[in-house]
Amino acid sequence: MSLVEPIDTRRLEWTSDAYRPCYHFLPPTNWMNDPNGAVVWKGVYHLFFQHNPNAAFPDNIHWGHAVSDDLVHWQDWPVALTPEPGGPDREGCWSGCAIDADGVPTLMYFGLPGGNCIATSDDDLLTWRKHPSNPVIRQKQWGGEYRAHDACAWKEGNFYYSLSGSHIGMPRSMGKSKDVAHLFRSVNMIDWQYLGHLYDPGAESDCAVPDFFSLGDRHMLLFASHTRGVQYYIGTYAGQSFVPQIHGRMNFTTFDSSSMLTSGDMVAPICWKEIGGRRVMIAWIAEGRSEPVQRTAGWAGIMSLPRVLNLKDDDTLGIEPWPQLESLRRDHHHFSEVKVKSGAFVPLQGVGGACLEIVAVIDRGDSHEAGVNLLRSPGGEEETRITYHASRDSLTLDVASASQSPQAVGQDEQTGPLKLAEDEPLELRIFVDRSVVEVFANGCQCLTKRVYPVRPDSRGIGLCARGGDVTARSVDVWRMSAIWPGQQDDQQAATASDHFTLSCSD
Repeated sequence: MSLVEPIDTRRLEWTSDAYRPCYHFLPPTNWMNDPNGAVVWKGVYHLFFQHNPNAAFPDNIHWGHAVSDDLVHWQDWPVALTPEPGGPDREGCWSGCAIDADGVPTLMYFGLPGGNCIATSDDDLLTWRKHPSNPVIRQKQWGGEYRAHDACAWKEGNFYYSLSGSHIGMPRSMGKSKDVAHLFRSVNMIDWQYLGHLYDPGAESDCAVPDFFSLGDRHMLLFASHTRGVQYYIGTYAGQSFVPQIHGRMNFTTFDSSSMLTSGDMVAPICWKEIGGRRVMIAWIAEGRSEPVQRTAGWAGIMSLPRVLNLKDDDTLGIEPWPQLESLRRDHHHFSEVKVKSGAFVPLQGVGGACLEIVAVIDRGDSHEAGVNLLRSPGGEEETRITYHASRDSLTLDVASASQSPQAVGQDEQTGPLKLAEDEPLELRIFVDRSVVEVFANGCQCLTKRVYPVRPDSRGIGLCARGGDVTARSVDVWRMSAIWPGQQDDQQAATASDHFTLSCSD
C-alpha cells in the first residue's frame, strides 16, 4: 500500500487525552460523523467519512479519507471532497457511497442543497474530480417527497441503481413519520430515472444513510434512524422490489435529533464487501459528553470496530468482531473456574485498564443475572456493568454509573435481546478503549456505548451474579496495542479528571 505519509503528526497532540481511543478509528483532529464510501480497491480498504477539518462540531462538511490493508491499522489520506463555493454542494458534501463503475472509482454523495452528485478518480482514489453535470439527481426533482439524499449505488445487469433514504408523513422529530427509500436507475451514472419506493414504508422515523446488499440468500437494508440509530431489515429482493421480513436494531436507546450528537450511541453504519466475500460493517459512535466539552477537547466522534455480518440458519443476523483485531492483543492473563456466589462481586486480581479485550465464558447455572463489571473503582463509585438477564432474554450495557462527571451526558443503558438455550453459556467478547465499550455476545448481539470515568482508579474488572451462583469457565484479558505510531496504548487515567475540569472551565 502506498502511503502519503507515515502518520499525520497532529495525532501526536492527543497522546495525553484520557478519552481518545487507541485502537478505534478517528481522524487526526476535529469533527467526524457518518462513515461513507466503504470500498476495496486493488486490495486496499478505503474509508471515507463526514468531516469538519476546522473545528470539533458538525459544519462545513467535507469527506475525510483513510486507508488500511487489514481494517485495523489506518493511514490518513488527503481530504477527498470539499464543498465548492457557488456549487451544488456549497453547504456540505454529505453522506453517500463509493462504487466501481466499470473500472472507474466513483463517489456518489449528497451535495447540499443541490442533490446527489458524483466524483471520479483516475489515480487510485487519491484525488477526485466532480462531474460538470452535478447534481445528477436533484434534491426535489420530482416534487412532493424528499428524494435525493444519502445515496447508495450498485450495478445490477446493464443498469446502475441508486437508493436515497428518506421519510414520509409527519416530521421525523414528532415520531410519526415512516421510513422509506427511493430507487433510481441509470445506464451511465449521470442520467437517472425514478422508479419509486424500494419497499413499502416502514415504522421507523426515517431511513437515513441506507446501504443495500445481498447477505446469504437474502438481502439486507442497513440504515440509520435519526431517533434510534442503526437499524436493519432482512428480506427478499426481486424485480427492484424489496420485501422486509425481519427488522432489527444495533442501537437500543431513543433520542431526538437535537441530542443525537451527545447521545453516546452508535448512529450511522456502512459495509464493505470484504475481499473474501464477507460483509464487514463499521459505524459512527457519537460522543456522550456536552457539546462545549467536545469543542474544547478539539475532536469529536469515533468509528466502531469492524464487525462481520452473516446470515444465520434461522435467517436472523449473526455479528462477530473482525478477526484481525486479535493482532492487537498483548500481556495475556487467564482465569479459569471462577466461582461467583449470588449477590457477590468477584474482582479479577492483577488485571485492569482502559485499553483491553476481555473474553468470558460463563456457565449461568440457576442464576437470574450474570455478567462482567469493568472500569470499576475499588468501591464501585464508578463502574460499567454488563449483565445477562435470563428472565428477560436480554443483555444490558449499563453506563449509568460509568462517570461521576456532570459533563458525561449520554450515560444511560443499552438493552438488547439475547435468547440463550437452557444450557448455553454466556459468551462475551468485550472491547474497552478509553471512552468506548463494545460488547459482543454469543455471535448474535453487540451493544455499544461511550463512557467517561474520571477517577484514576476506575480500572478494575470483576464478575457478578444475582438470583443464583455462577461459574466462569474461563476469563481471558489482554491489553490492546495502539494502532498509530507514537501513541500510548494504556496510559493511566489520572488525567481524566483534569481533562474534564479544563474542558468545563474554558
